[in-house]
Amino acid sequence: MSNRVAVAGATGRLGSLVCRVVEEHPDFELAARLTSTSDPDAAADADIVIDVSHPEASEGIVVRALERGQKVIVGTSGWSSDRLAELRARLETTPGSGVLVVPNFSLGSVIGTALARAAAPFFDAIEVVEAHHPAKVDSPSGTAVRTAELMAEARGGAPVETPFAEQPARGELVAGIPVHSLRLAGVVAKQEVRFGGPGEVLTITHDTHSNEAYRAGIRAALEAVGGLEGLTVGLDAVLGLGEPAPRQPAPRQPAPRHSTPEEPAPRHPAPEEPAPRPPAEGSDA
Repeated sequence: MSNRVAVAGATGRLGSLVCRVVEEHPDFELAARLTSTSDPDAAADADIVIDVSHPEASEGIVVRALERGQKVIVGTSGWSSDRLAELRARLETTPGSGVLVVPNFSLGSVIGTALARAAAPFFDAIEVVEAHHPAKVDSPSGTAVRTAELMAEARGGAPVETPFAEQPARGELVAGIPVHSLRLAGVVAKQEVRFGGPGEVLTITHDTHSNEAYRAGIRAALEAVGGLEGLTVGLDAVLGLGEPAPRQPAPRQPAPRHSTPEEPAPRHPAPEEPAPRPPAEGSDA
Protein backbone atom coordinates (compact mmCIF):
# COMPACT_ATOMS: atom_id res chain seq x y z
CA MET A 1 0.00 0.00 0.00
CA SER A 2 1.38 3.41 -1.01
CA ASN A 3 2.01 6.16 1.53
CA ARG A 4 -0.10 9.21 0.76
CA VAL A 5 1.83 12.50 0.66
CA ALA A 6 0.63 16.11 0.80
CA VAL A 7 3.03 18.84 -0.35
CA ALA A 8 2.64 22.38 1.06
CA GLY A 9 4.18 24.95 -1.24
CA ALA A 10 3.62 22.69 -4.23
CA THR A 11 3.84 25.42 -6.88
CA GLY A 12 7.21 26.81 -5.77
CA ARG A 13 10.63 25.99 -7.23
CA LEU A 14 11.36 23.25 -4.72
CA GLY A 15 7.74 22.21 -4.26
CA SER A 16 7.31 21.38 -7.94
CA LEU A 17 10.34 19.08 -7.78
CA VAL A 18 9.09 17.43 -4.58
CA CYS A 19 5.80 16.63 -6.30
CA ARG A 20 7.60 15.02 -9.23
CA VAL A 21 9.79 12.92 -6.93
CA VAL A 22 6.73 11.69 -5.02
CA GLU A 23 4.88 10.83 -8.23
CA GLU A 24 7.88 8.90 -9.59
CA HIS A 25 8.38 6.83 -6.43
CA PRO A 26 6.54 3.48 -6.50
CA ASP A 27 5.93 3.47 -2.74
CA PHE A 28 4.34 6.92 -2.47
CA GLU A 29 1.23 8.62 -3.83
CA LEU A 30 0.76 12.36 -4.22
CA ALA A 31 -2.49 13.02 -2.34
CA ALA A 32 -2.60 16.84 -2.30
CA ARG A 33 -0.82 19.87 -3.75
CA LEU A 34 -1.24 22.75 -1.30
CA THR A 35 -0.73 26.45 -2.01
CA SER A 36 -1.19 29.57 0.13
CA THR A 37 -4.88 29.64 -0.79
CA SER A 38 -5.62 25.95 -0.15
CA ASP A 39 -7.92 24.72 2.58
CA PRO A 40 -5.61 23.44 5.37
CA ASP A 41 -7.81 20.36 5.70
CA ALA A 42 -6.91 19.34 2.14
CA ALA A 43 -3.95 17.50 3.65
CA ALA A 44 -6.03 15.61 6.21
CA ASP A 45 -6.00 12.28 4.36
CA ALA A 46 -2.21 12.15 3.89
CA ASP A 47 0.20 9.97 5.84
CA ILE A 48 3.10 12.38 5.31
CA VAL A 49 3.16 16.17 4.95
CA ILE A 50 6.12 17.81 3.22
CA ASP A 51 6.39 21.53 3.96
CA VAL A 52 8.39 23.58 1.45
CA SER A 53 6.26 26.69 1.76
CA HIS A 54 7.21 29.98 3.45
CA PRO A 55 8.91 30.70 6.80
CA GLU A 56 5.83 32.50 8.13
CA ALA A 57 3.47 29.63 7.24
CA SER A 58 5.71 26.70 8.10
CA GLU A 59 5.07 26.42 11.84
CA GLY A 60 1.29 26.34 11.43
CA ILE A 61 1.54 23.64 8.76
CA VAL A 62 3.73 21.49 11.00
CA VAL A 63 1.51 21.90 14.08
CA ARG A 64 -1.65 20.95 12.16
CA ALA A 65 0.06 17.89 10.70
CA LEU A 66 1.18 16.71 14.14
CA GLU A 67 -2.30 17.19 15.53
CA ARG A 68 -3.55 14.85 12.79
CA GLY A 69 -0.88 12.25 13.62
CA GLN A 70 1.04 12.70 10.36
CA LYS A 71 4.78 12.39 9.81
CA VAL A 72 6.37 15.64 8.63
CA ILE A 73 9.31 16.65 6.45
CA VAL A 74 10.24 20.35 6.70
CA GLY A 75 12.27 21.87 3.89
CA THR A 76 11.37 25.47 4.67
CA SER A 77 14.04 27.84 6.03
CA GLY A 78 13.58 29.96 9.13
CA TRP A 79 13.63 27.28 11.82
CA SER A 80 15.95 28.83 14.40
CA SER A 81 17.43 26.91 17.31
CA ASP A 82 14.75 28.36 19.60
CA ARG A 83 11.92 27.24 17.32
CA LEU A 84 13.46 23.81 17.00
CA ALA A 85 13.70 23.54 20.79
CA GLU A 86 9.96 24.31 21.05
CA LEU A 87 9.18 21.73 18.38
CA ARG A 88 11.31 19.11 20.14
CA ALA A 89 9.43 19.74 23.40
CA ARG A 90 6.08 19.34 21.61
CA LEU A 91 7.17 16.05 20.04
CA GLU A 92 8.28 14.67 23.40
CA THR A 93 4.66 14.85 24.56
CA THR A 94 3.36 13.04 21.46
CA PRO A 95 4.71 9.46 21.32
CA GLY A 96 5.09 8.09 17.81
CA SER A 97 5.20 11.49 16.13
CA GLY A 98 8.16 12.41 13.97
CA VAL A 99 9.50 15.48 12.15
CA LEU A 100 12.51 15.60 9.86
CA VAL A 101 13.83 19.14 9.34
CA VAL A 102 16.07 19.36 6.27
CA PRO A 103 17.97 22.65 5.79
CA ASN A 104 19.23 21.40 2.41
CA PHE A 105 18.23 18.37 0.31
CA SER A 106 21.47 18.43 -1.72
CA LEU A 107 23.75 15.50 -0.92
CA GLY A 108 26.82 17.57 -1.82
CA SER A 109 25.76 20.36 0.52
CA VAL A 110 25.20 17.93 3.38
CA ILE A 111 28.65 16.41 2.86
CA GLY A 112 30.20 19.90 2.61
CA THR A 113 28.68 20.82 5.96
CA ALA A 114 30.02 17.60 7.47
CA LEU A 115 33.51 18.47 6.21
CA ALA A 116 33.23 21.98 7.67
CA ARG A 117 32.19 20.54 11.02
CA ALA A 118 35.23 18.25 10.98
CA ALA A 119 37.61 21.14 10.17
CA ALA A 120 36.17 23.68 12.62
CA PRO A 121 38.11 22.63 15.76
CA PHE A 122 41.44 23.15 13.99
CA PHE A 123 41.02 26.81 12.90
CA ASP A 124 40.20 29.87 15.00
CA ALA A 125 39.24 32.13 12.07
CA ILE A 126 36.05 30.95 10.33
CA GLU A 127 33.59 32.76 8.06
CA VAL A 128 30.66 31.61 5.89
CA VAL A 129 29.58 33.18 2.59
CA GLU A 130 26.28 31.99 1.08
CA ALA A 131 24.64 33.09 -2.17
CA HIS A 132 21.16 32.37 -3.55
CA HIS A 133 18.79 33.48 -6.28
CA PRO A 134 17.01 36.84 -5.77
CA ALA A 135 13.65 35.18 -4.96
CA LYS A 136 14.88 33.63 -1.72
CA VAL A 137 13.17 35.66 0.99
CA ASP A 138 15.18 34.72 4.09
CA SER A 139 18.79 35.30 5.00
CA PRO A 140 21.06 33.86 6.17
CA SER A 141 20.02 30.61 4.53
CA GLY A 142 18.99 27.67 6.67
CA THR A 143 22.02 25.78 5.41
CA ALA A 144 24.40 28.55 6.50
CA VAL A 145 22.77 28.74 9.93
CA ARG A 146 22.94 24.97 10.37
CA THR A 147 26.58 24.89 9.23
CA ALA A 148 27.57 27.64 11.68
CA GLU A 149 25.75 25.95 14.56
CA LEU A 150 27.40 22.59 13.88
CA MET A 151 30.85 24.16 13.62
CA ALA A 152 30.37 26.03 16.90
CA GLU A 153 29.23 22.79 18.55
CA ALA A 154 32.28 20.94 17.18
CA ARG A 155 34.55 23.59 18.73
CA GLY A 156 33.17 22.82 22.17
CA GLY A 157 32.65 26.44 23.17
CA ALA A 158 36.02 27.72 21.93
CA PRO A 159 35.42 31.22 20.48
CA VAL A 160 36.05 32.13 16.86
CA GLU A 161 38.17 35.15 15.98
CA THR A 162 35.75 37.88 14.81
CA PRO A 163 37.66 41.18 14.41
CA PHE A 164 35.44 44.27 14.05
CA ALA A 165 32.28 42.15 14.27
CA GLU A 166 30.27 45.22 15.29
CA GLN A 167 30.59 46.65 11.77
CA PRO A 168 27.49 45.82 9.63
CA ALA A 169 29.62 44.90 6.61
CA ARG A 170 31.26 42.11 8.64
CA GLY A 171 28.14 39.95 8.39
CA GLU A 172 25.72 38.49 10.92
CA LEU A 173 27.08 36.43 13.80
CA VAL A 174 25.45 32.99 13.93
CA ALA A 175 26.63 30.92 16.90
CA GLY A 176 29.58 33.32 17.07
CA ILE A 177 30.60 32.81 13.40
CA PRO A 178 30.27 35.61 10.78
CA VAL A 179 27.84 34.73 7.96
CA HIS A 180 27.55 36.82 4.79
CA SER A 181 24.52 36.55 2.46
CA LEU A 182 24.34 37.40 -1.25
CA ARG A 183 21.20 37.44 -3.41
CA LEU A 184 22.16 37.50 -7.09
CA ALA A 185 20.63 36.82 -10.48
CA GLY A 186 22.31 33.86 -12.16
CA VAL A 187 22.84 31.99 -8.89
CA VAL A 188 20.87 28.96 -7.70
CA ALA A 189 22.72 28.29 -4.44
CA LYS A 190 26.32 28.42 -3.28
CA GLN A 191 28.08 28.23 0.06
CA GLU A 192 31.71 28.78 1.00
CA VAL A 193 33.17 28.12 4.43
CA ARG A 194 36.60 29.68 4.85
CA PHE A 195 39.04 28.68 7.57
CA GLY A 196 42.09 30.86 8.25
CA GLY A 197 45.26 29.71 9.94
CA PRO A 198 48.91 30.79 10.10
CA GLY A 199 50.09 30.97 6.49
CA GLU A 200 47.09 29.16 4.96
CA VAL A 201 43.38 29.30 4.12
CA LEU A 202 41.12 26.27 3.70
CA THR A 203 37.92 26.81 1.68
CA ILE A 204 35.07 24.29 1.47
CA THR A 205 32.76 25.22 -1.42
CA HIS A 206 29.52 23.75 -2.68
CA ASP A 207 27.70 24.93 -5.83
CA THR A 208 24.15 24.01 -6.79
CA HIS A 209 23.61 24.49 -10.52
CA SER A 210 19.98 23.34 -10.73
CA ASN A 211 17.20 22.03 -8.51
CA GLU A 212 17.96 18.52 -9.77
CA ALA A 213 20.66 18.47 -7.07
CA TYR A 214 17.86 18.07 -4.50
CA ARG A 215 16.21 15.02 -6.06
CA ALA A 216 18.25 12.30 -4.29
CA GLY A 217 17.92 14.01 -0.90
CA ILE A 218 14.14 14.36 -1.25
CA ARG A 219 13.88 10.68 -2.05
CA ALA A 220 16.08 9.75 0.93
CA ALA A 221 13.97 11.89 3.27
CA LEU A 222 10.73 10.33 1.98
CA GLU A 223 12.01 6.82 2.53
CA ALA A 224 13.32 7.58 6.03
CA VAL A 225 10.65 9.72 7.69
CA GLY A 226 8.20 6.88 8.30
CA GLY A 227 10.64 5.24 10.69
CA LEU A 228 11.62 8.38 12.61
CA GLU A 229 10.30 9.51 15.99
CA GLY A 230 10.84 12.83 17.69
CA LEU A 231 12.82 15.59 16.01
CA THR A 232 15.57 14.85 13.49
CA VAL A 233 17.50 17.82 12.08
CA GLY A 234 19.57 17.46 8.95
CA LEU A 235 19.78 14.96 6.16
CA ASP A 236 23.15 13.89 7.57
CA ALA A 237 21.33 11.81 10.19
CA VAL A 238 19.41 10.00 7.44
CA LEU A 239 22.56 9.41 5.39
CA GLY A 240 24.51 8.04 8.36
CA LEU A 241 27.10 10.81 8.49
CA GLY A 242 28.27 10.56 12.10
CA GLU A 243 29.83 13.27 14.22
CA PRO A 244 33.57 13.73 13.83
CA ALA A 245 35.93 12.38 16.47
CA PRO A 246 36.83 14.98 19.12
CA ARG A 247 40.00 16.94 18.48
CA GLN A 248 43.03 15.39 20.12
CA PRO A 249 45.84 17.72 21.28
CA ALA A 250 49.11 17.33 19.41
CA PRO A 251 51.76 15.45 21.43
CA ARG A 252 54.21 17.75 23.14
CA GLN A 253 57.82 17.27 22.03
CA PRO A 254 60.59 17.75 24.66
CA ALA A 255 62.75 20.80 24.01
CA PRO A 256 66.25 19.97 22.75
CA ARG A 257 68.91 20.14 25.43
CA HIS A 258 71.73 22.58 24.62
CA SER A 259 75.22 22.49 26.16
CA THR A 260 76.35 25.40 28.33
CA PRO A 261 79.84 26.46 29.43
CA GLU A 262 79.06 25.28 32.96
CA GLU A 263 77.81 21.90 31.71
CA PRO A 264 79.80 20.73 28.70
CA ALA A 265 78.22 18.20 26.43
CA PRO A 266 79.27 14.65 27.36
CA ARG A 267 82.07 13.19 25.27
CA HIS A 268 81.48 9.81 23.80
CA PRO A 269 84.40 7.36 24.34
CA ALA A 270 86.29 6.40 21.23
CA PRO A 271 85.66 2.84 20.15
CA GLU A 272 88.27 0.35 21.23
CA GLU A 273 90.81 -0.65 18.58
CA PRO A 274 90.42 -4.26 17.56
CA ALA A 275 93.11 -6.68 18.66
CA PRO A 276 95.69 -7.53 15.95
CA ARG A 277 94.76 -10.59 13.98
CA PRO A 278 97.32 -13.47 14.20
CA PRO A 279 99.18 -14.10 10.97
CA ALA A 280 97.58 -16.63 8.76
CA GLU A 281 99.33 -20.00 8.52
CA GLY A 282 101.88 -19.97 5.71
CA SER A 283 102.18 -16.18 5.56
CA ASP A 284 105.50 -14.28 5.11
CA ALA A 285 105.13 -12.35 8.43
